Amino acid sequence: MKAALALADGRVFYGQALGASGEVSGEVVFNTSMTGYQEILTDPSYHGEIVTMTYPQIGNYGINPEDVESCRPHLSGFIVKEACAFPSSWRSQMSLDAYLKEQGIIGLSGIDTRALVRHIRDKGAQTGILSTIDLDPESLVDKARKAPSIVGRDLVREVTCPKPYHWSEGIWDLETGYHQREEGAATSFKVVAYDFGIKRNILRNLVTSGCDVTVVPATTPAEEVLAMQPDGVFLSNGPGDPQPVTYAQENIRQLLGKVPLFGICLGHQLLCLALGGLTYKLKFGHRGGNQPVRRGAGHNVEITSQNHGFAVDADSLDSAVLVSHINLNDNTVEGLRHKQLPAFSVQYHPEASPGPHDSRYLFGEFIELMQKWKKQ
Repeated sequence: MKAALALADGRVFYGQALGASGEVSGEVVFNTSMTGYQEILTDPSYHGEIVTMTYPQIGNYGINPEDVESCRPHLSGFIVKEACAFPSSWRSQMSLDAYLKEQGIIGLSGIDTRALVRHIRDKGAQTGILSTIDLDPESLVDKARKAPSIVGRDLVREVTCPKPYHWSEGIWDLETGYHQREEGAATSFKVVAYDFGIKRNILRNLVTSGCDVTVVPATTPAEEVLAMQPDGVFLSNGPGDPQPVTYAQENIRQLLGKVPLFGICLGHQLLCLALGGLTYKLKFGHRGGNQPVRRGAGHNVEITSQNHGFAVDADSLDSAVLVSHINLNDNTVEGLRHKQLPAFSVQYHPEASPGPHDSRYLFGEFIELMQKWKKQ
C-alpha cells in the first residue's frame, strides 16, 4: 500500500505504508537517535508530532513490552527510511510494523529521509499530513495548511493522568529486569511528581534513588500537593508549547520556596515561565540521543538525550536565576537553577541513559537538595 506525506509549504513525499492505515496531521520533526525507537513511540512528549528517524534502518531489534515510557504510543505518525521486517533480539516479541498496526499508528517508509530532514532543517518544522487514503498532492497540501499548529495549544491536558497514582518500579537490571520496591519498604524521601506527560524511566530513577513517588495530574492545585507533605516536587516532561499551560505555571509559583523543585524538559520551561522568564519556538528543535551540553563554565561536557521544540530565553531570566547548562550546538539554555530558592531544572533527559550515564548525577542533586531542606 502506498502512503504520502504532505507539508504545509507544498513539499510532498511518496512511499510505502507502514503500520495502520488512515490519515493524521501533526508537526513534522526529526530525531537523530540510532536506537530507542520504542521509547520515542511511547514518549508522551511527542504527542501531536509526526516523527522522522534519521537513522536509515529502524526496527532491527523489534518491540518488547518492557521498554515503554507510557501505556501507549502518543505521537501522530512515524516515518523511516527502511523498516526492518525480521528483527533479531532475545527480548523481541513483535516487529515494528506489527506494533504500529496494533496501536493504530500510521507510518511511512521508503522515502528519502535525508531529503525530508534537510528540508525541515532549512525551512523549519511545520504541520504535515500523513495519509494512506488520499494520495492527491493538492488535497493533502490543502489539508496540511488547514491543520492546527502546535503553537498556542495546551497538549498537556491530552496526555496527563486522570487521577493520582503511586509508582514503585525501579530501573531495569540485566539479571532481574525491572524490580518492584516491596510494599512497606523504607524510603528516604516523599516525592510528588506532576504528570505533564511523564516518562516512566524518570519515575524508575526516582524510585531507585530512594524516593516514595506519587504521580498527580497536571492540574492538581499547589495546596493539594503541599497537603501531601512532600520532601520534593518533580516537574515532568511533556508535549508542545509551555506558554498556554498557565495553570501549571501558577502552581509552580505557589510551590517556589516551600519545597524543593526539580524539572525536566517541559518542566524546565514551565519553571522558567513561573520565575518570570520567557520561552520561544526553535526552528526545528532538538531531538536525538547525541546532543552535547556544557555544564557550568568549565570543560565538563555531557552527551545528552533531548526532545523539545521550544527553549528558554536566556535574556529574559531574572538575575536570581543562573544558567547552569548550555547546548554546544547552538548555545541555547539547557539548565537553570535559582540562586536562593531550592529549584533547578534541565532541558534534556537524564533518565534516557545518554552517554550512557553522563547526566544521572542530576537525580543525586535532587536527593541532596531534599536532604538539605529537611535539615532546615
